[in-house]
Amino acid sequence: MGYLEILRTRHAARLLAGTLVGRLPNATAAIAIVFFVRAEGGTYSLAGALAAVYGVANAAGQPLLGRLVDLYGQPRVQLPAALVSALGMGVFAFTGTEPLPLAYVLVAVAGLFTPPLEGGLRALWPVVLRKEGQVHTAYAMDAVAQEIMFTVGPLLVTLCVSVWSAQAALILLNIIGVLGALSVVVSSPSRAWRSSPREAHWLGALRSPGLVALLGVCLFVGIALGSITVAGISYADDHGGDATYGWLMAAIGLGALVGGTVYGARQWSGAPERRLRVLVALLAVCYLPLMLVPDAVAMTALVALAGVFLAPCLACSFLIVDRHAPRGTVTEAFSWLVTTFTVGMSVGTGLAGPVVEWGGAARGFAVPGVAGGVALLVLLATGRVLAATGGGAVVEGSSENDRNGATEPRFSTGHQA
Repeated sequence: MGYLEILRTRHAARLLAGTLVGRLPNATAAIAIVFFVRAEGGTYSLAGALAAVYGVANAAGQPLLGRLVDLYGQPRVQLPAALVSALGMGVFAFTGTEPLPLAYVLVAVAGLFTPPLEGGLRALWPVVLRKEGQVHTAYAMDAVAQEIMFTVGPLLVTLCVSVWSAQAALILLNIIGVLGALSVVVSSPSRAWRSSPREAHWLGALRSPGLVALLGVCLFVGIALGSITVAGISYADDHGGDATYGWLMAAIGLGALVGGTVYGARQWSGAPERRLRVLVALLAVCYLPLMLVPDAVAMTALVALAGVFLAPCLACSFLIVDRHAPRGTVTEAFSWLVTTFTVGMSVGTGLAGPVVEWGGAARGFAVPGVAGGVALLVLLATGRVLAATGGGAVVEGSSENDRNGATEPRFSTGHQA
């Protein structure tokens, strides 16, 4: 199987595992902050506000740190950022919510300096893997691994809180995160990686029209995901409570896991931009039956189906980012993708709340259907821009990693997927 072949490649398993472990603090930050604030006697409103500050700071910091990685390399940025982020959360764990301004500053620092390990890993895959098809499979494996991490991460927080305390959970998870980042940056691929020379431009990666178009698509996919979490709570209130909600969230993760595994197990021909249109269309169609709000068992099955095309969409988006990122901006470009999804999910959460209050769960589940449809319309409207590989910044049939200045032989990540 392609996944096993990749994991047997030197450095691959270590880089993937290190990146996932290094991202644990980010994946668990929201729930860990809520647990800690509640343990300190704070309100849910305060917990939500602090988690939101962390999320906004994280969204702002990812592309900024990604640009620094492209300029100065991975070890000089990733590890210091991980240490500062962990220090911010660690001090917050000891000082608590008083004084309140300090608490906000500390969680903002932790979010802002979260290292862009996702973008760094995706920049490294073409260095580590020698075959073109392996990189495409690695992107799919990366998307699947994300689903596992975001499923296991909250469980780890709950376990730490149960065995020790919410304070211990914050401290331990951030220490683990630093160790994960350290494992990545001391590896030879990370130390040797260099971005290719870049054109000085204040827009950085965003000067690529194709990348901006893709980010527009991902924004609405993120809105769909964020709105499902809120609509799911409303549905669960009338169909079994917290247990039902847990099953719904697990189902969407399971669907993405299955879809990503199947997608990455084979090689795909043709341009990824055309393939993404099909995947987004299927994603949007699968959101529509959620408005039927059937019984809990059927609803769980529909939510799982809605998740099937999520990981393939992400994997395909990774390919397109690589094709459209201007020279010398690959890490920044991937970091913009992370930021866009984060912002989209926040917007989706904000939109779905009033809709659910107005029309209940059925109307709430209309939000992901509409958002998925808009994502498809954006893809169709920007077809010519996306077809121009690299938005004029990249020669067709090549990628950022083909020009990263390393002395090792490279391959094309062009039209053949």
